[in-house]
Amino acid sequence: MADAVVRGAEVPLVQQARSLASRGNIRDAIELLTEANRRERSTDLERELVRLRRKGGREAALEAPSDRSQITALPTDGAVFEVDRADLTVAAVQTGFARSGCVLVRGLVPAPTVAELVAGIDAVFAAYDASQSGDDAVDPAWFDPGTMPDRVSPGLPAPFRRNLLRNDGGLWTVDSPRMLFDLFEMMEDTGIGRVMTDFLGERPMLSAIKGTLRRVTPFDVIGGWHQDGAFLGESIGAFNIWLALSACGQDAPGLDIVPRRLAGVIPNDERAQFDWSVSDEGVLEAADGLPIVRPAFEPGDALLFDHLLLHRTGASTAMTRDRYAIESWFFAPTAYPAGQLPILY
Repeated sequence: MADAVVRGAEVPLVQQARSLASRGNIRDAIELLTEANRRERSTDLERELVRLRRKGGREAALEAPSDRSQITALPTDGAVFEVDRADLTVAAVQTGFARSGCVLVRGLVPAPTVAELVAGIDAVFAAYDASQSGDDAVDPAWFDPGTMPDRVSPGLPAPFRRNLLRNDGGLWTVDSPRMLFDLFEMMEDTGIGRVMTDFLGERPMLSAIKGTLRRVTPFDVIGGWHQDGAFLGESIGAFNIWLALSACGQDAPGLDIVPRRLAGVIPNDERAQFDWSVSDEGVLEAADGLPIVRPAFEPGDALLFDHLLLHRTGASTAMTRDRYAIESWFFAPTAYPAGQLPILY
């Protein structure tokens, strides 16, 4: 992503922010532009905020994954642990992770914000598609791609990977300055950012390549069972916010979950399709008699989990509606997995 081209009234603000960042006060720079953008939305300010958050991630003192305290599993009744937004605390997250490997937060995001985020996802997809058609007038507030690391296929160009992701119903959040701003504003407004920070014991960073806007159409093939720790590593500080922006799990694709705390990553075996996935036999063994759960999400509900939850995309041929969602993986700086491109939160 090139430096934002600024104009008009934003120029002094951006210059002031860059001066702060050059003196090591990058969070002050971000706060300065954030407050200004809250007063009046500006493409220039939002692009500059992405640049600063990328810069903050590059300059952060990240540490390789190391042993961290583990959550001890608690007895489970086979149901996903649920709380309302008002009852979302660090203790609730700890209990949910220990009992069912996750926490389903009902009504985390209010309806007006949900509607704005859905409209934003549509705008990002439209902007990306226009850019692929050669439209030179694409609004960079919605789509402004930057460099991305390749943790899967070395040498595969980022534009090609964006196209693959788009074909699967996703685009990277960090490629949209407006949606990245709105995501972080939502986290502040709902308090989920504070809970996540307190849970991890430090302010985490968003992973650019595991932060994704989703608009998924119904499909016949169900995604493979997996734990994200299979390719991220086990000794990391991870917190995933899977935010449903439309009703899903019944008429639209949702998530299938093994509702229990697992002690670690399930070893791969020859029955699995990929080296990071889990075979159907392995899932049954991990479930240990518990039923597979496919929660019914309402718009604004969120599932919180870490790298050990065994899950897959849940879909069937009977589904008829698209699913809108935002998935955001955050990692603690002192136990950050390699190759994830940290974005300062």
